[in-house]
Amino acid sequence: MKRTLALIAIAALVAGCGGGGGGETAAPQGSPGKVTLEWWHLSTAEPLKSLWAQRAKEFEAKNPNVTIKATVLENDAYKAKLTTITQSGKAPDLFATWGGGVLRQQIDAGLVKDISADVADVLPNFTPAALSAYTFDGKTYGLPTDIGMVGFWYNKKLFQQAGITEPPATWSAFLEDVKKLKAAGVTPIALAGKEKWPGHYYWAYLAMRIAGLPALQQAGVDHDFTKPDFVAAGQQVKALADLQPFQKGFLGAAYSTPDGQAALMGNGKAAMELMGQWAPSVQSDAGKGLGDDLGFFPFPAVEGGKGAATDAFGGGGGLAVGADAPPEAVEFVKFMTEMGNHSKAVESGGVLPVLKGEENVIKDVNLKQVATLLATAGGYQLYLDQAYPPAVGQQVNDSVAELIGGTKTPEEIGQDISEVAKSEG
Repeated sequence: MKRTLALIAIAALVAGCGGGGGGETAAPQGSPGKVTLEWWHLSTAEPLKSLWAQRAKEFEAKNPNVTIKATVLENDAYKAKLTTITQSGKAPDLFATWGGGVLRQQIDAGLVKDISADVADVLPNFTPAALSAYTFDGKTYGLPTDIGMVGFWYNKKLFQQAGITEPPATWSAFLEDVKKLKAAGVTPIALAGKEKWPGHYYWAYLAMRIAGLPALQQAGVDHDFTKPDFVAAGQQVKALADLQPFQKGFLGAAYSTPDGQAALMGNGKAAMELMGQWAPSVQSDAGKGLGDDLGFFPFPAVEGGKGAATDAFGGGGGLAVGADAPPEAVEFVKFMTEMGNHSKAVESGGVLPVLKGEENVIKDVNLKQVATLLATAGGYQLYLDQAYPPAVGQQVNDSVAELIGGTKTPEEIGQDISEVAKSEG
């Protein structure tokens, strides 16, 4: 019953679509030692797209009996396909994970291998923050490949055009800057309204700044998102949306398509986007990229809020191993996260450090700023659609989208999220 309930919960992550297999070891006739590893990930943009393919070839060269079959999908398609296969009671041999509540559901369903003993020798190499999302009850169910935070990526040239001399440090100053950008004929913010997850960053950060990190963590326990501070966070999202800061047609816009959020930023058609550490590479992949005109600033402080301005919101990526995967799958995870291999990904600007001592290889000035902010963060909150159980995370995304779209009030979305959280709890 526990396994069945967990599988149903995973299915609630997204409205499942797609399909496919995985989690199987192929042994061609006459070659009993041959192993095929199914590896699913979502690094569709450069430099990681090519780097990860290169790592797979290198591992195959070192292990001639192994063939790695990669399935690479963009964010929403990946979530949908992974949900479909996990709902059927299977998992790929290796798959990208954000950790947190979603991984916990997959663990409870018996779909993920406990790799604690296999990786005990390398665990001391990782930073505690990077490992935290993949550790449950003292056991390790994945290794991190990236860690980072969400913040505002901005176009310095467009800020200058609007007469903005420095990034806003407070929420009220941020709203004023949105007005200045509009007055200058500039689209203030690019948003992928169709995909919903980018929108939840606004409500999550405002809840962190207004209610504080302990309140978000407590809400995961008492399932109550109707408290005044959560309503206040919704009111501030509404205050932003009322300024009509997003591009025309944002409700139908995707994230990484040629006409989506990242491309608008990369092509200089919008002044800001609230996004994670991968933003520069996706901007360059989907659009032209801004080069030296791209800057970064952390989410502003909210005057009178209980949360610290140094608290960071975000997450990273990791690799989990399917419960039925062969031993070679664990070896590949360790290979991917060796210092010599992983630091090349950091150096390329594709990911941020997860291993102690990798900070020195960061070349990009903006990513170095992100890494520094992470290193000095007073607190850290995982993405809400990963920190909470899948159905709750999906409801957060849906509700914030309704709030931004003007079809639900701050009070109503708090009630809707609480209702789902209670049914899951």
